[in-house]
Amino acid sequence: MSRTERILLDGAGRFLQVVKDGRTLDDVGWIEGRVLLSSERLVLAGNEGTRTIPLESVDEFGGRYDVNQSIARVSHYTSVRVGEQVLLVTTAANPEELEENLYSALLDHERVFARHPAVEGGVLQGTEWHPAQLKTEPDLLNVALTNGTLAEIELDDISELTTGEQTLSVGDLDAEERRVLKVEHSKPSGTSVQTYLSGDERQIRFLESLLKEGEARSAIGVDLNVDEKQVLMALHSGVSPFEIPDFVGMEVDRVEEIYERLVELDALNEVRMRREVELTARGRKIAGGAMDDE
Repeated sequence: MSRTERILLDGAGRFLQVVKDGRTLDDVGWIEGRVLLSSERLVLAGNEGTRTIPLESVDEFGGRYDVNQSIARVSHYTSVRVGEQVLLVTTAANPEELEENLYSALLDHERVFARHPAVEGGVLQGTEWHPAQLKTEPDLLNVALTNGTLAEIELDDISELTTGEQTLSVGDLDAEERRVLKVEHSKPSGTSVQTYLSGDERQIRFLESLLKEGEARSAIGVDLNVDEKQVLMALHSGVSPFEIPDFVGMEVDRVEEIYERLVELDALNEVRMRREVELTARGRKIAGGAMDDE
């Protein structure tokens, strides 16, 4: 172990190989053993031997491979793909902790490029691209830009994630076409913002996987009436909760009824009683859909 290598997780677990040389194996069973994850490798040790997987060789992780009932009965495991091989791993103490620590090992201290805020309150900002450093925490991605700005992206606060190609020009680097992740979330004040992230192919692959998990937590599926859509769109545009009645031309009591329903739908958080609210990620997603329908 190198002097800089850190142990992130070490304990009892189970594992097996479910894809070998691109071929799915359906007659495999779990192997009991020890699971060790460091900042540089994943080690799986059982009675049949020890397998060491350098993290630099991991192509992706996540997703289910329920090829038989023994695997399907396990509610949470982590799939790890290395080339044409796929292994499934689960830990005894906290199965979700392995995935959290894998993101930490693969993304922490990575150098990427970021624009923040690229969009604020629906208005495109004049911010530039800057080098940035990543740091993951449970349910949070911190992006520290070299201009001193910190973007805090709460995973359960992501209302939209899109990807595209943009020409980046950062400092002395030549302008080049790169893949860009556009993440819509909120500032601590509740204002909707977008943070743009870019990097090499591997960095973006793992970043997109992490952020997609957050976006999925705020998935929507509700029907709103005209009044409710008006209120949500006004909040999404940055109108103060106290100014909503005048802005949308409704009685105060009617607006408060709408606030109560939207709080129940988890589209709003109630900050203080009597008309102070803020949009949740779910609310921003609903509002964005309502605007598209107009």
